[in-house]
Amino acid sequence: MFRKQPVEDRDAAEAPGPGGAAAPREKETDGPRFRRGPVLVAVALLVLALVPVFVARIYVIPSGSMERTLHGCSGCTNDRVLVDKLAHRFGAPEPGDVVVFTLPRSWTSSELQIPHGSGNPVMEGLHQIGALVGIHATDETEYIKRVIAVGGQTVQCCDDRNRIIVDGAGVDEPFLYYLPGAGPAQQAEFGPVRVPEGEMWVMGDSRNDSVDSRAEGNGPVSVSQVIGKARFVVWPFDRIGGID
Repeated sequence: MFRKQPVEDRDAAEAPGPGGAAAPREKETDGPRFRRGPVLVAVALLVLALVPVFVARIYVIPSGSMERTLHGCSGCTNDRVLVDKLAHRFGAPEPGDVVVFTLPRSWTSSELQIPHGSGNPVMEGLHQIGALVGIHATDETEYIKRVIAVGGQTVQCCDDRNRIIVDGAGVDEPFLYYLPGAGPAQQAEFGPVRVPEGEMWVMGDSRNDSVDSRAEGNGPVSVSQVIGKARFVVWPFDRIGGID
């Protein structure tokens, strides 16, 4: 219920001044409102800085090893992908997942570009915008590949239909692509290889143009090196959509 203002208080507030005009009411201060602005800006910058570290980040695809699932070919607009960093905090990678992982020590090079980390929240936010449009410098410290087999599974190539074999069964992979002129449109034989527990066997979708677990000296990748799961292509506009 609303509390009524006493008549005498209301009359006193509205009583005319010495010149006959009603006395002006005291103006409310804007101090708290002005102080609230910088706090909101600081909170927004903090969120902007923490999201790429713990939740999700945009990565640039500069190579063709995941064609045509992800574009990074010479002469095309490199895809920008949103990588979910929470996905594998609550569950292990599964066969078929497209994941980003830290370069294993035994692997010799990398092909994924990410923003430089500056430690400055404002700059981190700008780097995320820059990653989207591709206007800032990048590091090359991560890979993006598809999980083919996980710990405890046995993988090898290939059956009489040129399919990867996992635990004795051929796997249909409709996303496969063979780069014209890069070699035969057939997968190179390997294995069988039993993937150790806590590790995963990864390969690029462009099977004759990918450095992955098949390469000499590479092999399986530890699950602990997974950064996140690639969820969406966010740029270019005509490529926006989920990643299968």
